[in-house]
Amino acid sequence: MGSGEQIGQGMDRLVLAPAARRDAVLELLRSARQTITLSMFRCDDFTILDEVAAAVQRGVHVRILITQRARGWKKKLQELTLLLRSFGADVQPYQSSVMKYHAKYIVADDGPALVTSLNFTRKCFESTRDFLVFSEDPDVVNGLKMLFEHDCHTPTAPLSGITNRLIVAPDQARRRLTERLRYAQTSIGILDHRVTDPEILALLREKQSNGVPVKVIGDVRIDGLVAHGRMILIDGVTAIIGSIHLSPPSLDARREVALVIDQAPLVARLYDYFQTMAGNEANIMNLWPSGLPEEDQEDEEDE
Repeated sequence: MGSGEQIGQGMDRLVLAPAARRDAVLELLRSARQTITLSMFRCDDFTILDEVAAAVQRGVHVRILITQRARGWKKKLQELTLLLRSFGADVQPYQSSVMKYHAKYIVADDGPALVTSLNFTRKCFESTRDFLVFSEDPDVVNGLKMLFEHDCHTPTAPLSGITNRLIVAPDQARRRLTERLRYAQTSIGILDHRVTDPEILALLREKQSNGVPVKVIGDVRIDGLVAHGRMILIDGVTAIIGSIHLSPPSLDARREVALVIDQAPLVARLYDYFQTMAGNEANIMNLWPSGLPEEDQEDEEDE
């Protein structure tokens, strides 16, 4: 893969290469003329912070919804919030006492929008396996704006009216992802280093026993990249990318967002990307009990 490879057709555009990630996010921020809507978990990349400040200076209304909980980041999050406010950004810490905030997306004006698995950190821009999908789809753009307003004002209220292209945890992620996996006919490919949910694992074993090839790539370093991004491929025709892990905390107790992709060129590229790693059996997780990780109820340090 070339360092700057981007795949796009129709309303969505995919960025995979680490060398292209930072510039793609910066380009999105620079494109905004009126508003930036930014959902943030972690950020320590000064080029991103500088671009947020530059947007405010040119008159863009920058709104940021930020987590209050990230392991090892209590002081950093407080400092980050103060810094962003000093730029003139409208920063609101996520107020739910029940759910951890872990969604990662940006909307510039009325589009495009970015849904991603990465944090806006130096680590994720340089050394992780991650995914960025930029979308011009009005349903996606409006859905993210609706979700942002919901989480700013009524974070504990039921969520409704969101496009089916967005899968949102905890409201409907478990149900919708289970349905997608259950109805897979020809193949399931998963890139996720925290596949620990007992119900999901039982379903994957059932599909495998019924003759559907199931491959899960877990916590392995490949080509020097650390496991971080999450992707689900169904039958080679649908991809799901975002912040959601197939783990109990992620499915049931966090605000998470993933995007459903069915544009053939993008799915084909993701399928090829997955297959280059799945071809090495050492990268494939054993789904049966002796090979499984312990049930996951804790957060990892940098997710």
